Amino acid sequence: MAMQAITQALDFYLFDELLSDEERDYRDRVRAFCDEEVIPIINPYWERAEFPHELVPKLAALNIAGGSIQGYGCPGMSSVAAGVIGAELSRGDGSVCTFFGVTSGLAMSSIYYCGSEEQRQQWLPALAKLEKIGAFGLTEPYIGSDASHIQTTAQRVGDRYILNGAKRWIGNATFADVTIIWARDEESGQVGGFLVERDTPGFEAKPIAGKIAKRALINADITLTNCEIPERNRLAKAFSFKDTANVLKNTRYGVAWEGVGHAMAAFELARDYAMKRKQFGRPIASFQLIQQKLVHMLGEVTAIQLLCWRLSRLRDEGRMTDGMASLAKQQSAARARSVVALGREILGGNGVLLENHMARHFADMEAVYTYEGSNEINTLVVGREITGIQAFA
Repeated sequence: MAMQAITQALDFYLFDELLSDEERDYRDRVRAFCDEEVIPIINPYWERAEFPHELVPKLAALNIAGGSIQGYGCPGMSSVAAGVIGAELSRGDGSVCTFFGVTSGLAMSSIYYCGSEEQRQQWLPALAKLEKIGAFGLTEPYIGSDASHIQTTAQRVGDRYILNGAKRWIGNATFADVTIIWARDEESGQVGGFLVERDTPGFEAKPIAGKIAKRALINADITLTNCEIPERNRLAKAFSFKDTANVLKNTRYGVAWEGVGHAMAAFELARDYAMKRKQFGRPIASFQLIQQKLVHMLGEVTAIQLLCWRLSRLRDEGRMTDGMASLAKQQSAARARSVVALGREILGGNGVLLENHMARHFADMEAVYTYEGSNEINTLVVGREITGIQAFA
């Protein structure tokens, strides 16, 4: 009876039945990869703030990069499949999930939605195999949430573009083969996307030290000083910030799934610990206050799991709006943040030890709560959609 209860707690609303055979196969393969390859080795990398490059070939062998992109060597999977992959990767480790998401999501989506056919053919097949790694340069040191007013500039000189400016918090940028830099075209005044290849003169990426979250992911400060690229490296279909926002909308749903993964991990770790940890002569899972925390955690996990599933189905039907994506990210991040906090409480002092994994998820959720639109910005995106009134300055 006890074993049946534990099994049911992992899938309390029978979420598994909502997945197709293919979606379950993707989920199971990525879960096995995380259980066997990621979780056993990740803590020392996280503590040293180093990325585990040894995992990249093994991750590539799963053939999942590119997600729902059709063609170009990409798997062309459903949005639900891509979502549960993100959840499973973050359940294993948030840094590995974000490393993958930056290449498979932000970088590849920018090229797929905004690039010419030639640019797609040049980059997407290699990125899909993780033979090439991508980065996405939008956020700036003094322009965070107000991304439509970026200050990095692109000046056209003959058949070249000269980029000047700075970017901050750019994952993968220190070793990426291509970084999509979003800059304001001085001629049109509009935002465009530019493919900056590794070792381009004038492009410098320095790791950001001292992070307390996603420590195994290398984020960078980028400086662009008269960085010269050929005209063919401008994304052919990026004409304004609306195109940038479309890329963000189509990757924001994936970040919502990241919250699901961290919450799942926290619930599983907390429940398992509560069943084994004994105080006052009995497992702490037998005490009412612990059961109340576990039930609250399970309710939050189930709610965001189903919310993200529905959003992903709407995306596949072409009906996902900006507000829908923002609501899912806002709700998932806020609820998952509370789940990992409760998980840390259940583990008590052991919850702050890296060896028990909870501390890593607890810290990493702070980053998820902020990036891909902060809680406040995503709230205002939804508010604008349901009232028709923009509250942004």
